[in-house]
Amino acid sequence: MRILERSVYVGPSQYAHFPVIRLELDLQALEAWPTGRLGAGFVDALVAALPGLAEHGCSYREPGGFIRRMREGEGTWLGHVLEHVAIELQNVAGENVTFGKTRSVGDDRPGVYTVVYEYAQKEEGIAAGELALKLLSSLLPVELRPPGSVAENWDWDAARDDFIRYAQRRALGPSTASLVRAAEERGIPWLRMNQQSLIQLGHGKYQQRIQATVTGKTPHIAVELASDKEETNKILGSLGLPVPRQELVSDASGALRAARKLGGTVVTKPYNGNHGRGITINISGDDEIREGFAAAREHSRSVIVETFIGGDDHRLLVVNGELIAATRRTPGHVVGDGSSDIAELVDRVNADPRRGVGHEKVLTRLELDAQADLMLERVGYNHFSVPREGEVVYLRSTANLSTGGTATDVTDIIHPDNRDMAVRAVRAIGLDVGGVDFISPNIAESYRAVGGAICEINAAPGFRMHVAPSEGTPRDAAGPVIDMLFPPGSPTRVPIAAVTGTNGKTTTARMLAHIAKMAGFVPGLTTTDGVYIDGHRTVEGDMTGPVSARMVLADPQIDMAILETARGGLLRSGMGVREVDVGAVINVAADHLGLKGIDTLEQLAEIKRIVVEVARECAVLNADDANVLKMSAYTDARTICYVTMNPSHALVREHIRAGGRACALEAGVNGHMITLYDKGSHIPLMWTHLIPATLEGRALHNVQNAMVAAAMAFSLGIKLDAIRQGLRTFDTTFFQAPGRMNVYNEHPFKVLMDYGHNAHAVGVMADLALRLDVPGRRIVVLAGPGDRRDEDLRAIAEAVAGKFDHYIVRRDDSLRGRDGDEVPRIIARALEAAGVAPASMSIIPDEQQATDAALRMGQPGDLVLVFADALTRTWKQITKFQPEDGMARVTPRLELPTLEGAGEEALSASMEGVVREERGLVFEREESD
Repeated sequence: MRILERSVYVGPSQYAHFPVIRLELDLQALEAWPTGRLGAGFVDALVAALPGLAEHGCSYREPGGFIRRMREGEGTWLGHVLEHVAIELQNVAGENVTFGKTRSVGDDRPGVYTVVYEYAQKEEGIAAGELALKLLSSLLPVELRPPGSVAENWDWDAARDDFIRYAQRRALGPSTASLVRAAEERGIPWLRMNQQSLIQLGHGKYQQRIQATVTGKTPHIAVELASDKEETNKILGSLGLPVPRQELVSDASGALRAARKLGGTVVTKPYNGNHGRGITINISGDDEIREGFAAAREHSRSVIVETFIGGDDHRLLVVNGELIAATRRTPGHVVGDGSSDIAELVDRVNADPRRGVGHEKVLTRLELDAQADLMLERVGYNHFSVPREGEVVYLRSTANLSTGGTATDVTDIIHPDNRDMAVRAVRAIGLDVGGVDFISPNIAESYRAVGGAICEINAAPGFRMHVAPSEGTPRDAAGPVIDMLFPPGSPTRVPIAAVTGTNGKTTTARMLAHIAKMAGFVPGLTTTDGVYIDGHRTVEGDMTGPVSARMVLADPQIDMAILETARGGLLRSGMGVREVDVGAVINVAADHLGLKGIDTLEQLAEIKRIVVEVARECAVLNADDANVLKMSAYTDARTICYVTMNPSHALVREHIRAGGRACALEAGVNGHMITLYDKGSHIPLMWTHLIPATLEGRALHNVQNAMVAAAMAFSLGIKLDAIRQGLRTFDTTFFQAPGRMNVYNEHPFKVLMDYGHNAHAVGVMADLALRLDVPGRRIVVLAGPGDRRDEDLRAIAEAVAGKFDHYIVRRDDSLRGRDGDEVPRIIARALEAAGVAPASMSIIPDEQQATDAALRMGQPGDLVLVFADALTRTWKQITKFQPEDGMARVTPRLELPTLEGAGEEALSASMEGVVREERGLVFEREESD
């Protein structure tokens, strides 16, 4: 049993609309050993290791259903078991995940399963899958155990606890998690910015940030003051607030002098510590003071010695000038029963199901460590001492929950004077969120009457004790923070539009971004050539996956996000956002088939459908593509907007008559009009010949792209005039749309450059070449990506066959697994099979040489169509090309050989350096007309 492949989906995918991990698991010989055959002993051992599995419902959808599934009949297979174990391991670590599904890959791969399960944190989810595999292997009979799968001395209990600690180091802390939950309850999106607690709440220009409970609005000077315990004490004391007297010291002798000066018992603590580390309380003897100083010195160069104030330790939480919660904290302790020793009492306390490792549960386990030993030694006890019945034995000097302390909510009984004191103290330091550590013998009575003192002010107070107290009423500590950052009615998210399709998605996304900019927005755009913020490229490269979506949404400038979403990113990692406002699918055509398990158009449509599955407001669908039209059954968007170039489309007609939204192309006296319909309104938008990107309406694919962009813009609420202005000013220059029908007219002949790399895209451009008025010849430079199937390469050839006067066939710089000139040979053979004469074809494998040959063949009136891969390099080559004087037409004297047998080799060389006389080839020149 082994994991063959792993994919981590960060957002909506073909498996779920939330983060999941997919494993390809090979059971190998264990395919013949379902749980029923492994026997009851295996199931019993598994449930003993993970008792929580008893709550899994599985297909029975009731507690105990999964265990029933394992026991009944032949049981279930280990891939399914691994799914449930990976989920339960995350639950044990404190996460709330439930989803999973396991399916056999197919009859052609027996024993191989696709295992999918939900995760909360990526690293934790991956580790859960790996630990699940080890646990299952350890429970198998020795003779069935995969070799090397688990060590002989492997300790499950230790491995489980290590996993919990590993998970908690990477999971959000309790305070941060509570803030994230509060944001989610208010519909506020969030992004985790690092592996710690830095969180962005909201998108784009509406974002706010938190780090644990410090907010982006927390003044830096206030944090500095709160960290300076001496300065905090002075400021609060100067305002008449109750504080203990204290001295700052730097050595043990200074600590002794300070203790004598203060008198009575004292407390030693680090000058700038936190979480109760290094604090020693209620000490008076010289040895105790030296030890206390040493403990504090481990955490800070300077140490504070202050008077000890008797009473209970309280944490008072103040948010935005209001006391939100008050908690009494009790240090970790045991209570004697007159017969059990300290170690036994600790075990009994830790048996409480509310206690776990770290922040795994509401309470943290007690530990008999060096600090506990010190506390026991002070009262003359050790691990084997037996306290008398009812005796409280403290194992910690401070009441932090992270060291085993308990918390009791006292918000409802706090005296108004104590409430006002806490608010004044936090305001005095300048914090928006602050925790006041207050010692009082009775929080229900005024400090003016019974005494008490403020020990310190915390700039990043923990919320765990308030949201999940050991006793008392849980308080919503996080909600007021979120309401402070985002007052009711404040915007938190930017409009998000996502567009996908086999072809046209880049141009459509760019059109939409241009329209948005014309409307006054600051758009963030992701495309195949980079990330653009307000029209400026900030990151170069193919940026159509979840990483680029995150970049855009994290940018503090943008107020609209437009995401080109490609098949590769969806298959590899899913979408980068949980939902979009408007999702559009332009078309589904044959491309990338045979890769990553996608072999048919229907399967490809299922992947691209994800974009409209997660659309909230509107799904824009090309009604002229049957595979896209079917997607209307899979979206929960409030509105569907159909786009059609067929004014007689029956379904769209009925949709419009029912008050639905649509964008249709209608014929008129002056040409073709892009028209919008919505709620019974008929809205003529724009003549196609007025859109520069359509080449006076001849580039029908860009007419369709403009219609989709207009439909998306309209669905985003952009005004009609801005849509018209955007389409009227968007063209296909290399600057605005690199590699998308770029036209160069500065040579005596016209050059078109396009990134088309599949049969559909190539065919569209070939048809455009036929529609353009070309008095001369039509010349094409043709290629196909090496990772496409042979049939896809042949389809590219068939899409252009018979439409050009000369074909130059090349390969991309990246062979993508192909040999040498294999791709151009396949295309050339397909061209000949489609009726193209060998004399009209040339194979020039190198892209630059092929482009140069085409340009040198160009004569006045000709059209040269270059399908490019290296876009910038090819465009520079086109624009810097210098035609020869007289524009002599170059015709190779060499005849193209047939493509049978040895002729292929000759074909490869026939046009090598076609216009380079220096290579020794002789050419005839014909004077241009």
